[in-house]
Amino acid sequence: MSMSSSSNQFIFSSKQAANQGARASVCQKLPTTKARVSSLLLLLIHLSSSFVLAYRSPNVHPTHTTSRMRRQTSQIILPLVLLTLLAVEQTAGFLLPTACMSNRSRRAAAAAVASPLSFSSKHQPVPNALTRLRATTEDAKAVAAASNKAKAVKDKEAAEREKKEEKNKPTAAASLAELGKYDVKRVRNFSIIAHIDHGKSTLADRLLESTKTVATRDMKAQLLDSMDIERERGITIKLNAARMLYRAKDGEDYILNLIDTPGHVDFSYEVSRSLAACEGALLVVDAAQGVEAQTLANVYLALENDLEIIPCLNKIDLPAAEPDRVQQEIEQTVGLDCTDAVRCSAKSGIGIEDILETIVARVPPPAPPTGGPLKALIFDSYYCPYRGVVVYFRVVDGEIRPKDRVKFMASGKEYEVVEVGFMTPEKRTVDVLRAGEVGYLSAGIKSVEDARVGDTVTNAKGGASEALPGYAEAKPTVYAGLFPVDADQFEVLRESLGKLKLNDAAISFEPEKNSAMGFGFRVGFLGLLHMDIVQERLEREYNLDLIVTAPSVVYKVISNKDEELLVDSPAKLPPPTERKEIQEPYVRVEMLSPTEYTGALMELAQDKRGELKEMKYLTPTRSALIYDMPLAEVITDFFDELKSRSKGYASMEYSLTGYRENDLVKLDVRINDEEASPLACIVHRDKSYPVGKALTEKLKELIPRQMFKVPIQACIGGKVIASCAISAMRKDVLAKCYGGDVSRKKKLLQKQAKGKKRMKTMGRVAVPQEAFQAVLKLKTGPQK
Repeated sequence: MSMSSSSNQFIFSSKQAANQGARASVCQKLPTTKARVSSLLLLLIHLSSSFVLAYRSPNVHPTHTTSRMRRQTSQIILPLVLLTLLAVEQTAGFLLPTACMSNRSRRAAAAAVASPLSFSSKHQPVPNALTRLRATTEDAKAVAAASNKAKAVKDKEAAEREKKEEKNKPTAAASLAELGKYDVKRVRNFSIIAHIDHGKSTLADRLLESTKTVATRDMKAQLLDSMDIERERGITIKLNAARMLYRAKDGEDYILNLIDTPGHVDFSYEVSRSLAACEGALLVVDAAQGVEAQTLANVYLALENDLEIIPCLNKIDLPAAEPDRVQQEIEQTVGLDCTDAVRCSAKSGIGIEDILETIVARVPPPAPPTGGPLKALIFDSYYCPYRGVVVYFRVVDGEIRPKDRVKFMASGKEYEVVEVGFMTPEKRTVDVLRAGEVGYLSAGIKSVEDARVGDTVTNAKGGASEALPGYAEAKPTVYAGLFPVDADQFEVLRESLGKLKLNDAAISFEPEKNSAMGFGFRVGFLGLLHMDIVQERLEREYNLDLIVTAPSVVYKVISNKDEELLVDSPAKLPPPTERKEIQEPYVRVEMLSPTEYTGALMELAQDKRGELKEMKYLTPTRSALIYDMPLAEVITDFFDELKSRSKGYASMEYSLTGYRENDLVKLDVRINDEEASPLACIVHRDKSYPVGKALTEKLKELIPRQMFKVPIQACIGGKVIASCAISAMRKDVLAKCYGGDVSRKKKLLQKQAKGKKRMKTMGRVAVPQEAFQAVLKLKTGPQK
């Protein structure tokens, strides 16, 4: 009896152990026994309190009996339902623990109960721990394996994420300078020069992306072109700079300072100062279009600054690309050795690594510091409303730190440096910039004119005695009048030009009064593109509606007293009796085109008073024409005619060569015997008649008819060289005459003529603004 009871007790304990092991391994989320007993006690307490509250003997009105019974019933039924559910759950948890087990756990628990180890034989005693292990080992292994697998997956994802962030993390060469590891021998300063639309900005984007200077998530097309106009037109107007850190194949880290330059001839001075801050240049040539006019101009500027030029044939992935032909064309035209020219595609990312390695290998490092005072070359500046003028410069010698007092040698202004740093292209501050580095400084400068492009920065005390060579003030070459459509916006235009001049020191303006358009400003520009950009910025950024007069150049007038006068408007030209001669600016124009359009371009240049200087064949299929011609003929419609006659294949570049004396006259326009000064222009005497004839005929079309006859005359002094008339609007005064004597009709006609004559003496003709604008665009255009 005792043996039987002991064996049953052990079997029960084995079952209980298996149940507990399975329940502990699989049903870990179920409440523990203590928690279940506590929940049961709480429900019992709540139920008893509900009974007490419901069936105590309250003194209530009989009418409230029904509502009181409903409330008591709800207080009793809800705890009873909860108590029943809890009891069922507790019973299932204690008596059926395998219900929440997996199939494998159920089989293990059943095997533990039905096994011979349950003391069917007294010679094989097994401890309770072995049974528990058998029931739980398999599930423990499965859970551990799943946990390890999930952890491995998470670790792998974290490693990939960290690797990707490290890849996209911008690198900065500042750490080398800050940690004292800066070495001038591992600095490379270079620029990118190219013709318009040859892929210069795209190549700069690929270089920034390849060196991980800019994170992938922050990359966008034309990253260095910050203005909306630049992105829309695909040209670079405002130059920019960026510092890159590149680890070459030799294992060394190199600092690459990229200075992006404008590509248009109007900004040739800014390009020359940018190239002066470099030791090398990438000459980017389109493998499909070949050498263009601006390509040659930029190469000449680079050669003047003694730079190492690296030819790069871009867009080699285009179907029309001919890299072999273009390479031969560069050698014959420019004279560069293109044996090691890099063939690349900035859009596809082909050859970018080769370009970086070539820069490291061929571009020489900056000259080592001599220990002398600070010398830094300014190559750009702009106005910030919060920090004042921010100056971009390259340190030639010495070093610059915050709180240093510096002097701008050309303007003579002195300022205390507030902040120095470099661009990536985002600005990053550093403690010091040394010789050979490119960076920026802010010193609370109020005007861009105090820190002009090309100026030299040195120490205020013990600074350099001589400035760096090459500085010149930007002088406007083209002038035009800007007038607001609404006269009330004159003050707004004045403020807008003042704010724009804070960022562009090349702009000059002065008030001007025009009898046709009221008050405005006479504004000077570097060229036609510069004028177009300024006009568009005024209209976009300041919400102005403007009328722009026809551009004119600056003439030199020698008076009878041998005084030299600069005249930028026909209204300022002295009368013939007070002047000896008039000189106009001349430019050297270089046109490149396919050979089949050479004849058409020569005819165009001859019509514009051009003088042929040289004609050469770059290749059997491309020719170059070099002319000297007046700037006044170039700034009108010369470029449009060039593209029209060459079907878009020709390109041009020009540079000022000086002033020449010519037989120039002032062509006045009279409307109804009144001089219209806004329509006056300065032309060559030989072209005065065709220009005057075209002016009068165009005005006849655009001025509305009056009640009297309006004569329109083009005059040189008091001599009329071309004229036409707008006929009067006449009333048919003979309509009421059905017959009778002819004297009756003559009397009516004579009466009408007297009225017209009196009206002509009293009436005035107003030239509409639309007609004035159209005439200004055409007044020097007609040549035939």
